[in-house]
Amino acid sequence: MMNKFYITTPIYYPSGKFHIGTAYTTILADVLARYHRQKGEDVYFLTGLDEHGQKIQIKSEEMGISPQEYVDGMASNAKELWKKLNITNNDFIRTTDKRHVDAVTKAFNILYENGDIYKGKYVGKYCVPCETFYTESQLVDGKCPECGREVKEVEEETYFFNMKKYEDRLKKFYEENPNFLVPLTKKNEIMNSFVNVGIEDLCISRTTFDWGIKVPVDPKHVVYVWLDALLNYITALGYLSEDDSLMKKYWPADIQIIGKDISRFHAIYWPIFLMALNLPLPKKLFVHDFIMMRDGKMSKSKGNVIYPDILADAYGVDAVRYTILKSLPYGQDGEFTPESFIEKYNTELCNDLGNLVNRTIAMINKYQNGVIYKSNCKTSFDDELNNYITNEIELYEKEIDNINIQNALGHILNIVSRTNKYIDETSPWVLYKEEKYEDLKSVMYNLYEAIRKISILFYPFIPTTSENIFNQLGVTNEQKNYDSLRYLPDLENNKVIEKGIPLFERLDANIEIDRLKELMKVNS
Repeated sequence: MMNKFYITTPIYYPSGKFHIGTAYTTILADVLARYHRQKGEDVYFLTGLDEHGQKIQIKSEEMGISPQEYVDGMASNAKELWKKLNITNNDFIRTTDKRHVDAVTKAFNILYENGDIYKGKYVGKYCVPCETFYTESQLVDGKCPECGREVKEVEEETYFFNMKKYEDRLKKFYEENPNFLVPLTKKNEIMNSFVNVGIEDLCISRTTFDWGIKVPVDPKHVVYVWLDALLNYITALGYLSEDDSLMKKYWPADIQIIGKDISRFHAIYWPIFLMALNLPLPKKLFVHDFIMMRDGKMSKSKGNVIYPDILADAYGVDAVRYTILKSLPYGQDGEFTPESFIEKYNTELCNDLGNLVNRTIAMINKYQNGVIYKSNCKTSFDDELNNYITNEIELYEKEIDNINIQNALGHILNIVSRTNKYIDETSPWVLYKEEKYEDLKSVMYNLYEAIRKISILFYPFIPTTSENIFNQLGVTNEQKNYDSLRYLPDLENNKVIEKGIPLFERLDANIEIDRLKELMKVNS
C-alpha cells in the first residue's frame, strides 16, 4: 500500500494580484508534492482562495460589482497563474464553494453545542487590511504589528471562541510534539509571544459587514475569517459531507506551508479548532519568511513589486521557479533583486547546468556517434565522482526532507559543479586524440549517468527543463524513476539527440537588469 502525503498552502486572500512572495509558497508546495510523488507516495496537494471578509466587500463596491463577481474573477486569475507556473495541485478550494459553506455551518453548530462558542461584545483595536483584532499591548507604536497601518477602535456584538479552555492542552501538545512547528525559531516566537503569556478568546463573527457565511444560530452575524478560512484544509477533503472518503484517506495533513505573517493563526487557533472538533492535528507546520526587495517589503508605492507571470513571460517558467526558490534561506528573510535574478540565471542555469548538458551531448555525438557504451576500464577519477554524487544525494534528501530548499538545491549544484570538474580532469578530447577508446567510453558513460541523476534531482524544481534533458539523453521512463538513483539501470546503447538544444540562452546582464527594473516600475 502506498504511503499518503497531504500537503497544503494557505488559501490566499485575493485583494490584489499575486506577487513572487505568494508564488514562492505555492512553488515550494509543488516541489514537495512532486518530490513525494517521485518517491512513490500517494500525494494530495491543496491550494485555493479565502474569499470572504470586509476587505473583499469594500473592494468589490469600489469596482461597482458584487463580491461574488469579484472573487470569481480573482479565482480564475489564480488558477491561470498556477497553471502557468506548472503547479500540480489536486484541488483548488474556495471559501465560497458550497461544500465549504455547508461544512463550516455544520462545524459552527458542533462547536456551539459543545459550549466552545459564546456571545459577547468586542471592544478594541481592529486592522481592516489584516482583518485582525489586537489588544493595546500587541500594537506597535499604536499601529498594526503586521502591516504597520492605522487600526480602528471597534465596538460590536460578536461571538467568541473559548480559546482559554484549550490553552493547557495546546501547551501540552507542543511539549509532546517538539517538531510540529518548524523552523525552531518560529516555534519559539509563537510560544514566547503568545502561548506562554496567555491566549485570549477569539472573536469569530462580525455584524458590520455581511460578505461571509451566516452564523447558523444568529444570521445577522457572519462567521469571521479565521474560523471560516482555516477549516478549508478539511472541508476540501469532504469533512462533514456525505462523501468523506478523502478525509479518511488523507487527514491529518503531512505538511502545511504558511508564511510567517499568518503563523499565529495556524499555530494557535488552528490546532485548538481541531482539538475542539476532536480531529487529529497536522503532522508538521512549516513557516517560511519573506522575500524582500533591496528597499524593504514589496510595495506598489515604492515601485518594487515583481509578479511571477511577468517574469515567466520574459524568462521562462523554470527560471522563475528556480530563482524564487533560491532567494529564500531557511528560517530567514531573503532578497530578490534584478541583479541576483540575472546572476542565478546566467551562472547556475545557463553556464553550469546548460553547458554541462550541451557539451556532454556534443562529445557523445562526436566521439561515439551519439551512443552510450560500457567499458571495463576506469579512469582514476571515476570512483571519486560516483562516490561524491552518492554522498550529495544523501545530503540532498536530508535537506529536502527538512524543507531546507536552498540547501537542497545547493547539493544538486554541487553535483553539477563536480561533474564539470570531471570533464576537465579526464579531458575526453585528449583520450579521443590518443585513441584511448575504452577510457573514453567510461568517461562518456559516467557523464551521461551523472546528468541523468542531476535531471532526476532537479525534476521537482524545474520539471520542464528536466524533461528536456531526459529527451536529449534518450532515457527510458524507467531510467527517470527516483529509485534508479540507487539501483543504477543499464544505460548501454542509449542514444542521445543528434544535436543538443541549449537549455537556457545566456542573457546580457546590463540590458536585462535594466529591463527587469523597468518591468517592476511599470507593473507596480
